[in-house]
Amino acid sequence: MLVIDFHLHVTMVDEYNEWFLDWMRRVHGERGLAHLQTVLASPESLLKFMDEQGIDYVVALAEMNTMITGVSLNERVAEFCRGSERLVPFANINPYVTFNQVSELERCVTKLGVKGLKLYPTYQHFYPNDNKLFPIYERAQELSIPVMVHTGSSVFPGSLMKYGDPLFLDEIAVFFPRLKIIQSHAGRGFWYDRAFFLAGLHENVYMDITGLPPQNLLKYFPDLERNADKIIFGSDWPGIIDIKRNVAAILELPISKSTKAKILGKNAAILLEIEETRGSK
Repeated sequence: MLVIDFHLHVTMVDEYNEWFLDWMRRVHGERGLAHLQTVLASPESLLKFMDEQGIDYVVALAEMNTMITGVSLNERVAEFCRGSERLVPFANINPYVTFNQVSELERCVTKLGVKGLKLYPTYQHFYPNDNKLFPIYERAQELSIPVMVHTGSSVFPGSLMKYGDPLFLDEIAVFFPRLKIIQSHAGRGFWYDRAFFLAGLHENVYMDITGLPPQNLLKYFPDLERNADKIIFGSDWPGIIDIKRNVAAILELPISKSTKAKILGKNAAILLEIEETRGSK
């Protein structure tokens, strides 16, 4: 069974803000930071970790979150991923930092080889349906790359949940019907129902289940299998360390084998245009 982790951070220890490192110590202890440094010591180290966890591909995220988590530049992430097709780089554009956003997106795709875009409204404090962002969505649609948008809550200090309502993405889905939109964290906390409804309503809207305890998925989404073609697995590593355990929890859910396969890899493979020739299980 193909397994794709659609939501993995490759921000290095020296790129994170100090408070985030303190958070990692509280959650995982000093071993968490040591683990982070070991896994991201090189692309080969990350690939070895993926093999240990049974992961075939990962989407590796850049971030320009100067106020919240830290900064991992588009160039650095693209370079880190360059040696293996199993490492799929996604750029980040912070509308408060990048002046010519469309040019930056074009550069990232055509010159750096990134395969998608991640937006962090709750960390960077903007509404994703602000029409000033529409040129980015239009160019992403033309370039045929997916756009991930953080939805729902965050425990990180400085994040603002008002920017995380999935309903803002309805407007984008309507105006840009060929743009593949992924609701990261599926409206976590407040808006599970909205995220699920939008994924079912719009052909071009998906939801990743990053940050949600997999054993609770049917509690959050009782009709989960109705959206089987729209749900994508992600770990949010290094927020969690044992990705394999989350994969196992999904495999234990009382849902069909075909739905499990779609969630764990098939849906992501379609979005990323990956041939389903690999499979760890």
